[in-house]
Amino acid sequence: MKNLLLIAVLGVLLLGANSLFVVREGEYAVLLQFGAVKRTDFEPGLHFKTPFIQSVRKLERRIVTLNREPQRYLTSEKKDVLVDFYVKWRINQPALFYTASSGDESLAESRLENTTRDVLGREIIAMELKQVVADQRSSLMETMKKTLNKTVGDLGIEVVDVRMMSIALPEGVSQKVFDRMSSEREQVANNLRSKGTEVAEQIRATADKNVQVMLAEAERDAQLLRGEGDAQSAAIYAAAYQRDAEFYSFYRSLQAYRAAFSGSDSVLVLDPKSEFFQYFGSGSKR
Repeated sequence: MKNLLLIAVLGVLLLGANSLFVVREGEYAVLLQFGAVKRTDFEPGLHFKTPFIQSVRKLERRIVTLNREPQRYLTSEKKDVLVDFYVKWRINQPALFYTASSGDESLAESRLENTTRDVLGREIIAMELKQVVADQRSSLMETMKKTLNKTVGDLGIEVVDVRMMSIALPEGVSQKVFDRMSSEREQVANNLRSKGTEVAEQIRATADKNVQVMLAEAERDAQLLRGEGDAQSAAIYAAAYQRDAEFYSFYRSLQAYRAAFSGSDSVLVLDPKSEFFQYFGSGSKR
């Protein structure tokens, strides 16, 4: 009796174990009946199935990263480049994915890897090195993403993102490319220096011309001012002379005396009766 009870309990437990299954966050559950997909729309939690007739296969719901060793490709210039890339993908149709790959993620990744390398090779060989490195890198990634989704859509997966982590030149080629780039940059620098020197010479010539023009105009204005000053001075002298000719003559003689005897050892040898001494001594004209 006890053995029958134990067998019954074990049968119930075995039946329960084959009737219940748990779906966790981050995974799909594919319900199979005799190997055919019956249902995939299970929410996270505890679910039931028909024991011994139905089985459950779990698949990854989260985003998976495909990352392999760098691969060598040729550009349109026949230059070798080493491209290191990664692809982020996820299962978006679990029933189709299971049917196409029997639920084997490594099989799906292998096909995705080969397809990515083929698409990347076709895109790079149609571009120049500078386009791959900088000019059209982002557009290349977007084009690859669209192409991959069309190509591997029958696997029930979706490519979320494609990125080139690094683009390098093979050993032995890097130095030649560096030397060529250095030469090109040196030519550009020399050209810029030549243009800069030309512009500097033009600026200096313009500045020198402006200086000469300004000096000439200043000299002209100074001459005009001096002429006007001399004219005004002569007019003042003439007016003073006309007003009192005797006083004006006396004043001019004093200026001449001051200029002649400004030094401490000034000596003049003149006739005392000369016109120079006409106001000297008596204070009146002789």
